[in-house]
Amino acid sequence: MVFSSKIFLFYFLPITLLIYFLVRRNRRLGNLFLTVMSLGFYAWGEPRFVLVMMASIVANWIFGLLVDRFRGTGKAKAAVAVMVVFDLGLLGVFKYLMFIMNSVNAVFRTRLPVPQIALPIGISFFTFQAMSYVIDVYRGKGEVQRNLVNVSLYIAFFPQLIAGPIVRYQTIADEIMDRRENWKDFSEGCQRFLVGLCKKLILANQLGLLVDTARGLQAADLSAATAWLGALAYLIQVYYDFSGYSDMAIGLGRMFGFHFQENFNYPFISKSVSEFWRRWHISMTTWFRDYLYIPLGGSRVKSKARLIFNIFMIWFCTGLWHGAAWVYVLWGLSFFAIGIVERFTPLGKWIESRGILGVLYMMFMVVTVTVLIRSSSMAEAGAYYAAMFGVSGTGFTNAVTGALLREYGWFLLAAIVCSLPIGQWLREKLHVPDAPIRIVSALGLAACTVIAFSYVSVVDYNPFIYFNF
Repeated sequence: MVFSSKIFLFYFLPITLLIYFLVRRNRRLGNLFLTVMSLGFYAWGEPRFVLVMMASIVANWIFGLLVDRFRGTGKAKAAVAVMVVFDLGLLGVFKYLMFIMNSVNAVFRTRLPVPQIALPIGISFFTFQAMSYVIDVYRGKGEVQRNLVNVSLYIAFFPQLIAGPIVRYQTIADEIMDRRENWKDFSEGCQRFLVGLCKKLILANQLGLLVDTARGLQAADLSAATAWLGALAYLIQVYYDFSGYSDMAIGLGRMFGFHFQENFNYPFISKSVSEFWRRWHISMTTWFRDYLYIPLGGSRVKSKARLIFNIFMIWFCTGLWHGAAWVYVLWGLSFFAIGIVERFTPLGKWIESRGILGVLYMMFMVVTVTVLIRSSSMAEAGAYYAAMFGVSGTGFTNAVTGALLREYGWFLLAAIVCSLPIGQWLREKLHVPDAPIRIVSALGLAACTVIAFSYVSVVDYNPFIYFNF
């Protein structure tokens, strides 16, 4: 079930809201109801894998109890260590075992059997949240939940269950039992949900059609301009697909009294790749920072070689987190290499001071690297790069480029404009009062909502990219 589907919009969400606000005054009953609905939400599309998630929930609930019971002793550390092995082992079996076995067979030319294991949707997200719970309890950044239902609600809460944002336990630990639903949060949550829905249905889906067309062309028809157009559209599609989903998740959480952290902060105005990653998928980058980079020593290490190793581990794990394939590993290591150059040479500070030149540099690098994760193999990525850089001999442009621009050009232009902090610039640069900005924004959102719901009714094309991650 996805947020932009008819079943969710017209049945699941209204029923869940209605019943929840009838029982919410009894906090335990309200939490139990949300937990049951969240498990049902997940089971709708993955009925057998709900058992995997429930096993993860029960195991981490037990680990949390053990950490709290043996706090301050070696047994607490041992419980955390066992938790890490269990959670990463679960993730490894379902997400990486096939990749590992195929890689071993390819490298050593063996014929070891490769188990065919389906990937549970959202396993990377709920595994990281489960780990966050136990680690934050160990660090004293959130009280242990002795009630299994409360742990289940934190890990399985349906707004952020299958595509984030990754909600760390310390962020909402107090709100599990002590949140205060109110009309202001509910109305702001509805507005935020509608913004995300419009991002997804109007912009991400239309750009997805452009990308599918460009990536589906035969090599002889793929000009350099068409290849670059497809690559740019894919990056922007990913942004609206995932930031739209994050907006809907944050909005839904707000409706039920939960306050999730922001996940994007206008990444396309960044003037370097390093700044881009401070603004993109913030919940993931901060998770890796707090639970991997800092425990490894972070930037406090004395040796530059150790610092580079710590950064390497972050990007290697980031690549693998996104997908079990070598294109994802290379994608992560490409950003590692760019980050190292920006950090340890004058390029980073220089390019960030260059204004629009820095933005163009960032877009060029990010668009180029992102081609990798739209490719099913290194060979496919190599062929697409050959077209992008004119090596394939298909010419700079052709009739296909013009056709794509005529059909999708306005969507691409709207997507670029909407990715900029226009409201903020109007307030700060032109000193436009808040009232007209709010009125225009409300009217625009109302119009876009009508269009979005019309798409729900008549259009079946509705992929979610981050379900694969």
